[in-house]
Amino acid sequence: MKSCYLIIVLSLLFPANIFAHELPDLGDVSQATISPFEEKQIGLRIMRDIRADPTYLDDPEINSYLNSLGFKLISSSNEANPDQSFEFFALQDASINAFALPGGFMGFNSGLIIAAQSESELAAVMAHEIAHVTQKHLARMIAGQKYNMMMTLASLALAIIAARSNPQAGQAVLVTAQAKAIQSQLDFTRNHEKEADRIGLNILLDAGFDPQGMSAFFERLQKAGRFYENGAPSYLRTHPLTFERIADIQNRTQEMTYRQVPDSIDFMLVRAKLQAFQGKPRETIKHFESRLREKRYANEAVENYGYIYALLRDKKYKKADEMLAHLYEILNKGTSSIPLEEHQIGKTIQVKKPHVLAGAMIETLTANVLLKAGKTSDALEVFRSALKIYPQHRALMHGYADALLHNQQADIALEFVNKQLRYIYNDVQLYQIQARSYAALGEDMLQHQAQAEAYIGQGNYPAAVAQLKTALRHDNGNFYQLSSVEARLKQLEALMATDED
Repeated sequence: MKSCYLIIVLSLLFPANIFAHELPDLGDVSQATISPFEEKQIGLRIMRDIRADPTYLDDPEINSYLNSLGFKLISSSNEANPDQSFEFFALQDASINAFALPGGFMGFNSGLIIAAQSESELAAVMAHEIAHVTQKHLARMIAGQKYNMMMTLASLALAIIAARSNPQAGQAVLVTAQAKAIQSQLDFTRNHEKEADRIGLNILLDAGFDPQGMSAFFERLQKAGRFYENGAPSYLRTHPLTFERIADIQNRTQEMTYRQVPDSIDFMLVRAKLQAFQGKPRETIKHFESRLREKRYANEAVENYGYIYALLRDKKYKKADEMLAHLYEILNKGTSSIPLEEHQIGKTIQVKKPHVLAGAMIETLTANVLLKAGKTSDALEVFRSALKIYPQHRALMHGYADALLHNQQADIALEFVNKQLRYIYNDVQLYQIQARSYAALGEDMLQHQAQAEAYIGQGNYPAAVAQLKTALRHDNGNFYQLSSVEARLKQLEALMATDED
């Protein structure tokens, strides 16, 4: 199993750079020789490793936006199979790259999201990756490589790891490892990229985005590649482009009616938040200050939102508190395009045109600034009020429970977290807060059990097993709690044994 998924990811990371003039006949998409279940299992195994990687961005607001955009594209298209599941996630990586995995998992580097100058450009990249999944490209690649499953595992693993941060290094390892075997698959990949362009453009159009977004993004990256000291951006090396490919997309869109599609406020806020955590803190702050001073922004409120996060990152809490007040001045003027339902900052501010994600993101920022500024009571009140409006917003859940813990209210925090976990089963941060709450209350066995669940969510099974064994040594729970820990340990050990087969 391990060698299988490594080969598949490697093939995705190193597609060919020549495209045929005509769209090839790839056959019936239903003829993939592995089942959807098998494909999903391969994807889940890869995702375990990705979630355990420090670059995995476990930010519920960013991932919520990516999934919202992704499902907008999928639901508007006739290409997607209603039984096909998708999951979109982000990586904290300044390189410009995106990738699809078996099972409908799709990753987007923070650098790519920031590089997209419009939401239509980001949607274009996402539509291209969705097309790889809907056309069963990944399943066919798996089936096509069954004959060489036993390729050198260590070399392939090294190539994949190197390619994620430095595709040129990954290419070098690839050449020395199994270049000839991988080369035999490149013609297959050329056809897939060609078809993904065509299908992806249809998905983009059906969802109402600007069709020029695809060619505009690709063309700008290709031009920018000439000025990169270390070669082209990662996306160009892992998704090679030619002038012919871009021209083909332009030819298809030039006769279409022009669409001026405004960016959603969600896109702008997510992009600003990612920019705030990119690069060195001081340099990022200077970047925002320069843009605000010179008025080089599309939306003043959004620019201030990113600036405040940059200040929090650099622990400039007093300045962040001052800028938060300024942000609300902008919002009160009514000149901002941020539609919010209600805010709490000393008093309730009524704003028309409610928008769930944008409003919740502003509320989360507000509470976090107040908390860092030492205004714990005000922060807790913001969290409570905001959760009444946005009860499913995970960033608010995390912030509220964390604030309760900091305010020495572990019992209330635990009650709140346990209530959320009745309906949410895969939230690593909630399990981590649950573990800290149990620790504060002296519940050692339950603390280690909760920490084990957090590790399972991160894909770190060995650490989870160690936590469960530690939990059994701290046998201060009742019979049912003890039985639960023992059963979970057996389940996890069996799963790990299966992976090794």
